[in-house]
Amino acid sequence: MILNTTHYNPEHKQIINVLIGSSFSLVQKLKMKGVGSGRMIIDKVSPNMQSMINKVSDINYTNIELRSKGILVMINKGLKNYTWIIPYYQLAINKINGYSIHAQGKFVHFKNNKMLRENKKFFDKLLNEKLRYDMDFTMPKIYLVK
Repeated sequence: MILNTTHYNPEHKQIINVLIGSSFSLVQKLKMKGVGSGRMIIDKVSPNMQSMINKVSDINYTNIELRSKGILVMINKGLKNYTWIIPYYQLAINKINGYSIHAQGKFVHFKNNKMLRENKKFFDKLLNEKLRYDMDFTMPKIYLVK
């Protein structure tokens, strides 16, 4: 789900909290050593996300915020802000010529440059959170004994 978050809307906050949980508390943020990425440059997006990207040769920036059950990908287009809500169970991350995030039939590929390399620790943290979420919600194995 993608929301136009240029202006504050209390309904958006409620939708985000229901889909991927509320933001971490200050104590949790300090324990995790931060829950937000640095700024990254968007290299490519899927065709169904082209409307959120500058059509001229401006640079498109994004950053990511961790939540307990998913992530928020914030995309800036001029003076407008868009937030892509991705639950962990829909999230797929590829590392080919930089990183790309795939979910809900959409993707964002980040340019492989210094900004992306500075966010390597954040992507490691993101993968650990996704793994923790997947481990909590996997089905237990049932063994039949004869």
